[in-house]
Amino acid sequence: MRIERLTTDKFKIFLTSDDLFDRGLESEEIWKDLPRVHQIFSNMLFEAQEELDEELAGVLTVQIYLLQAQGMLVVVTKTEDAVDEEDDFLEMKVTLDEHNELLYRFEDVEDVINVVAPLRNLGITGGTLYAFEDSYYLIFEDFELASLDKDNIIAILSEYGGASTMTSVWLQEYGARIALREAVETFYSHF
Repeated sequence: MRIERLTTDKFKIFLTSDDLFDRGLESEEIWKDLPRVHQIFSNMLFEAQEELDEELAGVLTVQIYLLQAQGMLVVVTKTEDAVDEEDDFLEMKVTLDEHNELLYRFEDVEDVINVVAPLRNLGITGGTLYAFEDSYYLIFEDFELASLDKDNIIAILSEYGGASTMTSVWLQEYGARIALREAVETFYSHF
């Protein structure tokens, strides 16, 4: 589990698929209102509170993003201060969003060049490529991989890059798009 402060009132928690498994949580369970899921989230917030050295009380807005193959991203925002400093109540307003895309980060353009041949051998020609802060991000939307074995694709992508906690919305806003829905074919034919 990685915790990162975004602003004074906002932080994010990233859990890999292994982190979720270690906590005994499967993504299907999050859709259900189970006491165990609430307990797991309470424990995560307690860990974040300790790591950030901040008391979490009052009303928190919790946005949960299920990321295909990467795990789960939780963005927590303090929206109100506690009414009474001695009152330790904590209320969570939770929203849940599932992203059906694969998003991988590559440190160097050479890694992108190297990954396209094995992907093309699997029949993949699409993908959208962004550059952001000295890294490259390759995104495959669910429909681009519908009839393919995602485990093989994830294995190949993981050989050259790593699953990213970045979201496609963030990249669309702040990244520089290099190729739209044809990244594999473009890089394969040029390199």
